[in-house]
Amino acid sequence: MKKSLKVAALLTGRGGSTLKNKNVLPVLGKPLLSYPALAAKRCAGIADFYCSSDDSLILREAEKCGYRSIVRPPELARPEARHVDAIRHALSAMRNDGCEPDVLVVLLANNGIVRTEWIEESISAIEEDRRISAVVPVMREMDRHPYRCKRIGADGFLESWFDFSQMDVSTNRQDLPANYVLCHNFWTLNVRESVRSEMGGQKPWSFMGNAVKPLVVEESFDVHEMDDIARTEKWLLTNGNGGGIV
Repeated sequence: MKKSLKVAALLTGRGGSTLKNKNVLPVLGKPLLSYPALAAKRCAGIADFYCSSDDSLILREAEKCGYRSIVRPPELARPEARHVDAIRHALSAMRNDGCEPDVLVVLLANNGIVRTEWIEESISAIEEDRRISAVVPVMREMDRHPYRCKRIGADGFLESWFDFSQMDVSTNRQDLPANYVLCHNFWTLNVRESVRSEMGGQKPWSFMGNAVKPLVVEESFDVHEMDDIARTEKWLLTNGNGGGIV
């Protein structure tokens, strides 16, 4: 019998944003970050809960949800800072706190579109197949299919990203190969096979490793402006996020 994996949750969010205090803006009367935080809290398999941020308000609200604080250094909270560096800093802080997880559920504080069962499904997948380096939610996206996207060439005209000289590419979405985009609500990482692996993973999210299993969901969106708060409230009222509205 396989030894049960130790699972921890890491809520991440930084203070600086074009939408001030977006991670703690009220959504149906509760801070935005409480939705991903409490969706993970309802997972029976998660033993430890941490929040990484440079912002005292974010850390304080996360503490109310039962998350221990990891103060992120300023250089890891700049707009150009890489998420993986904040994750590695958090893993180091967790280790110093006596927590060394096999699986890390990374929750993004500005996305309330998270269901408890999605997180549980992602953890179970790694429990069943230890070769999986990460499980991430993805959405089917055909309107912005890579074959339909263009770039501006040196001559100022549109050009394709791909060499289609040997391909017959349809303009009809339904004729194209299925395309999926990565969601930014949560990522479940097999720590040994992803962020601690010496092998480089798929770019640009190299820290997820090379055996990334998709969890197909119908919808997910981040909060970047006030309209997104209203969209999140509508989604929560229609769908909940596992265990009912937080």
